[in-house]
Amino acid sequence: MSGGQAPRSWLFVPGDSERKQAKALTTAADALILDLEDSVDPAQLPAARARTRELLRAHAAGPGPQLWVRINPPQSALWGEDLAAVLTERAPAGIVLPKVSSAAELGTVAERLAVLEKQHGLRQGAVALLVIATETPRGLLALPQYPEALQAVPAAAARLSGLTWGAEDLSAALGARGKREAGGALTFTFALARTTCLLTAAALGVAAIDGVQVDLRDGAALARELAEARRDGFCGKLAIHPDQVAPINAAFTPTEEERAHARRVVAAFAAAAGAGVASLDGQMIDRPHLLQAQRVLAAARARGGTP
Repeated sequence: MSGGQAPRSWLFVPGDSERKQAKALTTAADALILDLEDSVDPAQLPAARARTRELLRAHAAGPGPQLWVRINPPQSALWGEDLAAVLTERAPAGIVLPKVSSAAELGTVAERLAVLEKQHGLRQGAVALLVIATETPRGLLALPQYPEALQAVPAAAARLSGLTWGAEDLSAALGARGKREAGGALTFTFALARTTCLLTAAALGVAAIDGVQVDLRDGAALARELAEARRDGFCGKLAIHPDQVAPINAAFTPTEEERAHARRVVAAFAAAAGAGVASLDGQMIDRPHLLQAQRVLAAARARGGTP
């Protein structure tokens, strides 16, 4: 995301629950996703919009977590009203866009955001987009075309700050009877969704956010998913319960050991001024090692730690 590190923890909160919102604001989540979609009964959507708007007016410009809003899908008749209800002079940091089927849909939403930003005196492009990109079969198949397709919708490309992936809706769309093997590994289809999201985010230069762990009682599964996500290159993870926030934040915060190694890599290149390679502990390191070290130190700096 422009202007700093992407949030590590993204906590979903129902848009119509004042109690859950109040609790979420006391957590250490980097971002809250105020939900107007799956967690809200359709009959409660007007109340959820009003409650979300009030929360944004009270907290959007203050300290605490970033406030994002998940609107209804761009294929629905609801998303435009969602945007009009919550995008006022106290705008959310961004919009979470679910069940996307094509890059063109990002362009449609970006156009509406631009109109609302102008209407409320906001800077053009102030409201970012986080796209849940694998919840439909069409969405998953469209992801590899994003780098080229978004060239035709530069306004959407400029707003896009991250991609994340979802398995639950994709599973329902496919009629899949399971998403994981007996040992816990994702089946091929869902591993493909996760990997395609990660690769496309990297190709676009935006944040890759891992999907949710839905079993709140399985701390071991969450720990395993976090280790895999950090290993593979994701920079954050969606959460559906406050208890998941602390493990997520810890997993995506560089350890002292990682920071120390990164400092040594940077120092080795500084000592080999002008060279494309350096030596550390008897091993050759090159520019990709330096880039990774710089990322680690930047992440540590963004979290208020010593780089």
